[in-house]
Amino acid sequence: MKQVTGNNGTVLHREEPVQNGSLPQEENIYRRILKQYWGYDSFRGIQEDIIRSIGRGEDTLGLMPTGGGKSITFQVPALAKEGLCIVVTPLIALMKDQVQNLKNRGIRALAIHAGMNRQDIITTLENCIFGPYKFLYVSPERLDTDIFRAKLSRMHVNMIAVDESHCISQWGYDFRPAYLKIAEIRALLPGVPVLALTATATPQVVDDIQKRLHFARPNVFRMSFERLNLAYIVRHTENKQEELLHILHSMAGSAIIYVRSRRRTKEIAELLTAEGITTDYYHAGLDDATKDLRQQRWQRGDSRVIVATNAFGMGIDKPDVRLVIHIDLPDSIEAYFQEAGRAGRDGQKAYAVILYAQSDKTQLKRRIPDAFPDKEYIKDVYEHLQYYYQMAMGDGAGCVREFDIEDFCRKFKYFPVPVDSALKILTQAGYLEYTNEEDNTSRLLFTIRRDELYRLHETDADTELLIRTLLRNYTGLFTDYAFINEDTLATRTGFKRQHVYELLLRLSRLHIVSYIPRKKIPHIIYTRERVDISEISIPPSVYEERRKRYEQRIEAMLDYAANETVCRSRMLLRYFGEKNEHNCGLCDTCLTLRNKQKNPTPSPKSIRTAIIQTLKSTPNLTPAQVAGTVATDKDIVAGILRDLMDERI
Repeated sequence: MKQVTGNNGTVLHREEPVQNGSLPQEENIYRRILKQYWGYDSFRGIQEDIIRSIGRGEDTLGLMPTGGGKSITFQVPALAKEGLCIVVTPLIALMKDQVQNLKNRGIRALAIHAGMNRQDIITTLENCIFGPYKFLYVSPERLDTDIFRAKLSRMHVNMIAVDESHCISQWGYDFRPAYLKIAEIRALLPGVPVLALTATATPQVVDDIQKRLHFARPNVFRMSFERLNLAYIVRHTENKQEELLHILHSMAGSAIIYVRSRRRTKEIAELLTAEGITTDYYHAGLDDATKDLRQQRWQRGDSRVIVATNAFGMGIDKPDVRLVIHIDLPDSIEAYFQEAGRAGRDGQKAYAVILYAQSDKTQLKRRIPDAFPDKEYIKDVYEHLQYYYQMAMGDGAGCVREFDIEDFCRKFKYFPVPVDSALKILTQAGYLEYTNEEDNTSRLLFTIRRDELYRLHETDADTELLIRTLLRNYTGLFTDYAFINEDTLATRTGFKRQHVYELLLRLSRLHIVSYIPRKKIPHIIYTRERVDISEISIPPSVYEERRKRYEQRIEAMLDYAANETVCRSRMLLRYFGEKNEHNCGLCDTCLTLRNKQKNPTPSPKSIRTAIIQTLKSTPNLTPAQVAGTVATDKDIVAGILRDLMDERI
């Protein structure tokens, strides 16, 4: 037996040594699959170590930086085994992209997510039981449904892959209670190993992930988070817009600009567009079709810059991003590291820049009471929620209600951000479930009679094909709204989804149909009956402990931004528990240190001597002119001149 060390990190598992230098049979299989479906001859970094571990049936945690090739680590071993791999991921866009990528490679994959109706979900699950499918992608919220659990027992599951696994830890920056259901799913699948993956986890979170996923024993593979091609920069400036324009005009290449609010995305995008920089903006409040269109435009290079909130970026695979700029500070190192890591995935030089002003410290600390409002405030929100739904005492258990946060705040005179936080805390305390994952499916109704369709003259061939496809696939379209799926229509017409969406809008403008596109609607799910607010208990693990950790994450972010002496790469790596003895040589603090070594600051004594000599040779110089003759800080020169005047030299 021997201890194995992965690239740039420790691997906490043991394995039998390879005899006679030959590759184990399983390793040959993995490389053949990699070559067959992805065209690569060898794995990168610790991919193969992780694959062999999960292939042996061992619970495994892989820590890999953004862009490190995480999906390969579960896709390859799942293809080498009989049965189905269940992939848990919170990101619907990423889920759809990975399913499509697998299909493009000839691999059968399906997904269950918000927005699918009950019959589509049942059909998908039945296909996983009886069909030759290899991957089922599912959002964590779907794990807790009766349909899923009933069908799961009949599936031949070979492994569970948990992406963004830090979401299971209350110590993490992005805790999601739905992830805790994964442990219950494991209990229904005894002997099925789990592969947990994340790009952001502190040592405490690493331990918590393994505990909450019921690992048989600790088994962690670490890949160094160091990015040798990425320069971390903090620019101290009180005029962020001017500095932003200076950077973008000075550097070429694709860029992402992160801001805190939806309103700011549009403002900054308009500023850049006025400066002749092709720019789009992106946030969670846009409809799906608009988001898809803007993302595609940026990925193609039609837009050089995309200005976005943190809703943008997860699952985005654009390798040639040269620049990621944060105008507003994120509230954690974890969030910053993940967002900054979207630059330079092609291995070429790239920059991650923070624009930092003195006011940022105050603004960041203001987020603490927004994220953790007073307990009395949280109880008031709970009470007003009952008035909002007219929920009687003792009722409510199992009820599901659509939730319009703007309408709720308007009626009870609240601000949306602390209400959103209060509902999340009530969720973690077990009184309800607040989710914005639910999509209402698109709906369509023909507003003209069927016989009138055949007398239309203003429709083109594409529109006629779409109408025929609608009539073949949906019933009752002339009597009531029917739920439709734009992706299904795109597949059956051969059009792109965006084209289907535009055709439906055109039919709506022509008053041929009434079309209501899909949009996200938050929901409140009552997990228990309504209780009196005097009975509400919010434990320290949900409130005080999490608030303290949130404050610590904010302090770490502020320390990073204010730092002017320590290598920024080393600061980031140290935060994630990775020891690094060398400086990156790329960040602003490293460059400043290097310049000081090349041009060391002269001693006060030598500056004084130089000033006296200058004044002796040219006695009528002004203080500013004297400072211009000495290569040092003007304030130091001014101080020495005052001393000389006091001494009457």
